[in-house]
Amino acid sequence: MKALIFDLDGTLLDTIGDLHRCTNYALEQFGFPCRSLEEVNAFVGNGLAMLIRRAVPTGTSEEVSMKVLDAMKAHYAHHYSDLTLPYPGIMDMLEKCKETGIPMAIVSNKADPFVKSLHDIFFRDLISTAIGEAPTLPRKPAPDMVYAAMEALGVSAENAYYVGDSEVDVLTARNAGLPCLSVTWGFRTVDQLLAAGATDLIHSPEELLCRVLSR
Repeated sequence: MKALIFDLDGTLLDTIGDLHRCTNYALEQFGFPCRSLEEVNAFVGNGLAMLIRRAVPTGTSEEVSMKVLDAMKAHYAHHYSDLTLPYPGIMDMLEKCKETGIPMAIVSNKADPFVKSLHDIFFRDLISTAIGEAPTLPRKPAPDMVYAAMEALGVSAENAYYVGDSEVDVLTARNAGLPCLSVTWGFRTVDQLLAAGATDLIHSPEELLCRVLSR
């Protein structure tokens, strides 16, 4: 059985509601216009700092953008799981993977403390390793976090899949030398995934389970 290394936001968890609320809270503190859910959905994937750089008005200085980021992080620290839930079918799929003995890890561009907290809330008994953005590891699409996850699981690239929902995940898998399973229920459309070079689309957690159990 191949190990599974999952992206978090848009793959295992639907986090967009909390990200949207907290982004707009921070924008409002500086008198900036709020962003729609669709806009925030398009901005995610490269970490919170990039989310805020995309959300602030064009021409906003980096100094001000980082102040907005600080406000967003402070608010998100208390509201990161208000609306967040696993996508339908995810928990059942993960439970069956664990029963089958498939090693699993999470690798996310979300800040490491949030990744670990969400892991503990939802996946503590199912997924052994969770790694988020930290100063010691470059964010995706750099492969470093994936390498760290494979080391923790004791597997090689030949014995693992990377599972994600975005163009960043397609590049991450390519850079790490893993096959990518691109899920279509997350933050990107099928057309966006195909344009990013996705070659193996997965349309439901049940399909993902069948795929990994058949290999």
